[in-house]
Amino acid sequence: MSWDSRRLELIKELGRVLVKIGALKFGTFTLTSGKMSSYYIDLRIVPSLPEVFKRITDIFIDAIKNMVNLDRIDAISGIPTAGLTYSTVIAYKLEKPLLYVRKELREHGTQKRVEGLLRPGWRVLIIDDLITTGNSILKAAEAIRNEGGLVEDALVLIDRMEGGKEKLATSNIKLKALAKITELADLLYDMSVIEEDQRKAIYSMVKKG
Repeated sequence: MSWDSRRLELIKELGRVLVKIGALKFGTFTLTSGKMSSYYIDLRIVPSLPEVFKRITDIFIDAIKNMVNLDRIDAISGIPTAGLTYSTVIAYKLEKPLLYVRKELREHGTQKRVEGLLRPGWRVLIIDDLITTGNSILKAAEAIRNEGGLVEDALVLIDRMEGGKEKLATSNIKLKALAKITELADLLYDMSVIEEDQRKAIYSMVKKG
């Protein structure tokens, strides 16, 4: 099976799981970025469900192996908190060093923002569950670069298509996403998992142009 066909199957599986566990919600929500949204994807509940967590982590790894050149990756960094939960398992399974970036400078001990072993020139793959504005990934990339690391790629399960990919590109970071949110919405609608008004609610958030 080609990666394109495999990817669509993984998106379908991801979508079914999200709906089944109640991780895809519709209503009015305030996102981490401060933006208001007509839907919310709560991937933070996944680690509380061991079988689901294992499967989602495997989907992440499948995406990484097919969308990123692992030979060019020296370490993996997760975005706290959701991204760090997944990246810890992913780094362990891929036998790559794990880093994570604190939201604020540590005021005691080493006073570092990047925790873990980071050697100058290491190429670091940043992982998060999804992307909206891209600000969290950009801040992490800046901290890693300030300590001598190289950041060229970031990978997420879902791109909400609200400008994050374009913002990362301005900092020379390529976004790799298993699924665009419109792909996920269309597949869920075609499988009769969500209604037309729910698909429209998702599309309403997509940044045009």
